[in-house]
Amino acid sequence: MKVFNEKQIWFVTGSQHLYGPQVLQQVAQDSAAIVAGLNKSDTISVPMVEKGIVKTSDEIQGVCRAANNDPNCVGLVLWMHTFSPAKMWIAGLSQLNKPFLHLHTQFNAQLPWDSIDMDFMNLHQSAHGDREFGFIGTRLGIDRKVVVGHWESPQVHSEIDSWCRAAIGTQAGHDLKVARFGDNMRNVAVTEGNKVSAQIQFGYEVNAYGLGELTEAVNAVSAGEVSSLLDEYASAYQMDQKLLQDPELLKIMQREARLEAGMESFLKSVGASAFTNTFENLTGIDTLPGLATQRLMAKGYGYGGEGDWKTSAMTHIMKMMAKGLPGGTSFMEDYTYNFGGPRDQVLGAHMLEVCPSIAAEKPRLEIHTHTIGIRSEVPRLLFSGQQGEALAVSVIDLGNRFRMLVNKVDAVTPPADLPKLPVAHALWEPRPNLQTAAASWIHAGGAHHTVYTQALSLDSLGDYADMLGIEMSVIDESTNVRSFKNELKSNSVYYRMNSGI
Repeated sequence: MKVFNEKQIWFVTGSQHLYGPQVLQQVAQDSAAIVAGLNKSDTISVPMVEKGIVKTSDEIQGVCRAANNDPNCVGLVLWMHTFSPAKMWIAGLSQLNKPFLHLHTQFNAQLPWDSIDMDFMNLHQSAHGDREFGFIGTRLGIDRKVVVGHWESPQVHSEIDSWCRAAIGTQAGHDLKVARFGDNMRNVAVTEGNKVSAQIQFGYEVNAYGLGELTEAVNAVSAGEVSSLLDEYASAYQMDQKLLQDPELLKIMQREARLEAGMESFLKSVGASAFTNTFENLTGIDTLPGLATQRLMAKGYGYGGEGDWKTSAMTHIMKMMAKGLPGGTSFMEDYTYNFGGPRDQVLGAHMLEVCPSIAAEKPRLEIHTHTIGIRSEVPRLLFSGQQGEALAVSVIDLGNRFRMLVNKVDAVTPPADLPKLPVAHALWEPRPNLQTAAASWIHAGGAHHTVYTQALSLDSLGDYADMLGIEMSVIDESTNVRSFKNELKSNSVYYRMNSGI
């Protein structure tokens, strides 16, 4: 299903003039057929656009420059139908600033054993044409995706889509602005970082705005907008109708609706698709937004608590990558442990802000007292997360570079109700187990804030990291602490040398 219709992947086929016009005509027909077939796939989420055959260095440079300058092009699929001498690709690839996927395929699936001749062999040369092209990618030091298999294979379609979603995430980062309302929580280390380095690496801007500016936007929300949102709350969630009938409770609900509308209005006015706040700085709005933040996340906005702009940005980027996929994506925090059962578990939550996209059932809307930093009655959605596989992702600033840490986890249903816990939550069992996962996470410097997703694959995140040239360290069922520590040391040497430090 094409869920990113406003974006494109360019499909470019390599060949040369050596084979004559008849062969090139057949190459063009085969390429067009492959693009048509990929576009019919329900798996691939970004439309493919056939950009013809490139046969000379000038033609290759032309298509690479055009891709660079087209904002709708998020990446390229490159395939060598015949033998395309790779020195022709040096100038073009050296200029290309969009990611590319090297598709190692051939037009026919099986060989025609009884009729195969040298004309057939000269036309269908991907087996060695792609190896020639692969050499120059390696010689130029370009980190790219290589997908091997017949172009009609569902597995090939799945791998292409994982890469396409990473390309969407890369573009989303370059389009992103993060609005900070208040500073980072005082004395916290891991939520800090170099915003200039982040913009260079990921593309997004991080800008601070005064609480007074946000207060003006909140105060400008009309009574009609508030009333409309209250009606939406009543239809979308489980809730006691007294929240809208009791005068004092109604005031609290109206305040939250005004916060939601005002925050969204302000974010749109400054072009921001992610934001942070902190309970230590609420001057003017008087309360920490709960339901408002949850609903904005559900609409695709990124969020980071206590000023955590890196996690806020990553939440939005991963939500964009996951568009159209089953499962949700949310800001999350490792809050507390459940030791002593068959498997040790993590109860993830936050003070208020967990996205309802991960909810197992229709959320309940309730008002409870918030006591951290400020005492206030705050509406919030309560739910437990869905069962199933998930990923917990943390991006950290190591000073000279960024690291993306990923833990594969298995979300489970809590063994009992949590009637007194006034926040949304998810319960999971880290792979391979809590002891190994937590020790490895701590050795890697992973944050307590994460982006938690049941939508994205590890492959998509790996492709995203490769496109950006950042380290991705994975904690999964095969991890052991000693080997993981050695991997971190090796990675440190590689990335220091790769960046010239």
